[in-house]
Amino acid sequence: MNESDTRLHKIDPQLKAAGWGVLDGSRITTEYTFTKGKISQTQKGKPKRADYVLIYKGVKLAIVEAKSDELSYAEGVDQAKQYADMLSIRFTYATNGNQIWEMDRKTMEEHFIAAYPSPEELWARTYGDVDEWRDKFNAQPYYDNGVKQPRYYQETAVRKVLEGIAKGEKRILLTLATGTGKTFIAFQIAYKLFETRWNLRKTNTRPKILFLADRNVLANQAKNDFGGFKDDAMVRIKPGSVAKNGQVPTNGSVFFTIFQTFMCGPNDSPYFGQYPKDFFDLIIIDECHRGGAKDESNWRGILEYFEPAVQLGLTATPRVDQNVNTYTYFTYHAYEYSLKQGIEDGFLTPFRHINMQSNIDDYIYSPEDEIVSGVVQQGRVYTEEDFYKGNIKIRQRDEARVKEFLAGIGETEKTLVFCATQAHAAEVRDMINAERKKKGYCQRVTANDGAAGEEYLSDFQDNEKTIPTVLTTSEKLSTGVNARNVRHIVLMRPVNSMIEFKQIIGRGTRIYDGKYYFTIWDFVHAYEKYAQPDWDGEPVCPKCGNNPCTCVVKPRGHRDDVAPTWTAHDDRPEPTPDDPNEKLEIVLPDHRVRRIKFINSIMFWGADGKPVSAQKFIEEMFGRLPDFFQSSADLHKMWADPETREALLDKMNEAGYGKDILCDIRKLIDAENCDLLDVLEYIAYATTPIERKERAQRLTGYTNNLGDAQKQFIEYMINAYVQSGIDELRMDKLKTLLELKFGSVGEGITALGGVPNARQTFKDFQYHLYA
Repeated sequence: MNESDTRLHKIDPQLKAAGWGVLDGSRITTEYTFTKGKISQTQKGKPKRADYVLIYKGVKLAIVEAKSDELSYAEGVDQAKQYADMLSIRFTYATNGNQIWEMDRKTMEEHFIAAYPSPEELWARTYGDVDEWRDKFNAQPYYDNGVKQPRYYQETAVRKVLEGIAKGEKRILLTLATGTGKTFIAFQIAYKLFETRWNLRKTNTRPKILFLADRNVLANQAKNDFGGFKDDAMVRIKPGSVAKNGQVPTNGSVFFTIFQTFMCGPNDSPYFGQYPKDFFDLIIIDECHRGGAKDESNWRGILEYFEPAVQLGLTATPRVDQNVNTYTYFTYHAYEYSLKQGIEDGFLTPFRHINMQSNIDDYIYSPEDEIVSGVVQQGRVYTEEDFYKGNIKIRQRDEARVKEFLAGIGETEKTLVFCATQAHAAEVRDMINAERKKKGYCQRVTANDGAAGEEYLSDFQDNEKTIPTVLTTSEKLSTGVNARNVRHIVLMRPVNSMIEFKQIIGRGTRIYDGKYYFTIWDFVHAYEKYAQPDWDGEPVCPKCGNNPCTCVVKPRGHRDDVAPTWTAHDDRPEPTPDDPNEKLEIVLPDHRVRRIKFINSIMFWGADGKPVSAQKFIEEMFGRLPDFFQSSADLHKMWADPETREALLDKMNEAGYGKDILCDIRKLIDAENCDLLDVLEYIAYATTPIERKERAQRLTGYTNNLGDAQKQFIEYMINAYVQSGIDELRMDKLKTLLELKFGSVGEGITALGGVPNARQTFKDFQYHLYA
């Protein structure tokens, strides 16, 4: 039987006999699609879809992957394991209806079973204990407004946090890449706590929840995202209203404020001290790795004052040296969802990183250069760091960079440009406007721009508006910019930390219709951060192999439970020159400006989730190609049939080597007029690429032996292939080609002698093309 019949006649009855879909509280979800498929302009990835998900008491307990009874159960084992791991489900099964292979992803035990376990049995094996609050949380449905439902990783994050709360965990951390919906997750957590009437006082009352951010825009966005609560349940704490009323608000269930507001207050008495220490049951700290360094003690004071509350930290930055205290303070690491996984799943937009190098990146003084101010050091190499710190300024250097990236972006494509200082952001803004000559095209948004800057940002985030198209900034826009249609990020200043680098990249990862990728234009060697082990994920200590590290002996008196040291971008001082004397400013003569040249190199997304150089990517791909074909003859055989060719390309796409990647490599090897087959053979066997036109000319002998209608159709297909490449040779293109050549599909089929002959002509042509 085929798979559908196997499921209907064998697997479905077996699951029913075990009580699934029969016992109250149990249900079966079939064809459960839980990813969107990686975004690509040429070849969208396939969504991941589990054949069966077994659910009991609101919890997904098992995966079942089905195969035809004509195949081995083993054909579904790898998929069953992958899906269970992604969904954080302990038990998973592979079956062909005759045999059932059970896999426990916790103990790693695997074996045959005679029948599926019942819902009660699987529940007991998964949890093994009675937990009243855990079961209440699981039984409480998510908030559903009919528009937005939780994604699989959001469900897992909510479940993991609530399981931690049920167990009595007090300091909980969620790490999810920017753009994956941390605030939505926080809302669903708060909603379940609210509806189940959980609280630390163990009374049948609604909990008091505080959402704490470090910027007003984030607090306001969060309040909007908590729309499932009634307006009178939500309270926005603002310093003006507190001062007017003479006290902090206490009527409400969910409170939103920023740290700075809580630290204000008359007579050096901060407002947060007006609340009882046990007033809040849950405190959600947004972007918990950040905060005001200059107010460190006060910020620590807020969290330590509300010590009785469960504190949930939200961050987009996996553990790095600069973030270590965050991971120490929040001791229960509930869940992590990485940038790499978000891109692979299709919930985040992929990006291309272009390393921009020029002969003016470093500067050595020449006597023909004009010194406008300051004192030059003869023979000194002034590096990017010197320009960033303000030790030297050459306006023409920035003008050349502006012209270079503007030449590579569409005039209406929204762009963020990160500059060294607020003054530098103003200068770059003026350079961009001088090039584009369009009113309001580029605006600066920095801390000094106040309300006007916030209005520019609001217009930029509005996808219905095209002005401003470009924003320049120094630090402010590295976080808190919920703009879904950002197509370009330009780095014209060094990126100081991995935390900041990932936050900046997060400005472009949000998905938007028609947005297949965004581009990072890197003038400052930020690409070097990809080589660091903490680029994506939470690395273990290389010495002890643990996370957190257990091999470092902590000093006597060390406390793990002190609040983290925060680092706010808005509060960071701007770079200052090493030499306090007058800044060195240089003007280059015209002939030196004309000699400024850029070398742009595209980086590719490696298998380990890190962008790598073209050379390293091709070397990596060379090692993987034997997984897809065994020889040149094998490759030609698959390529000559449109159906096996598409299957091969789909398989390569799933492995990270899709058509868009092959097209980029084709440009690198200067073979844009060649077939993608030539790209694969070039990498695998070092053969010289053949242009499509030359390949097509080899068909002359073949076409001379055909009838007039077939010959004309094949000549038409040859022309389409030479002009546009292999996409014209897909089976789903046949109808279009017939219509374009003969006026209608019906006339084309008649001319070629029927449907079978038309299909055979299409396939025979390709067989001879790639012979």
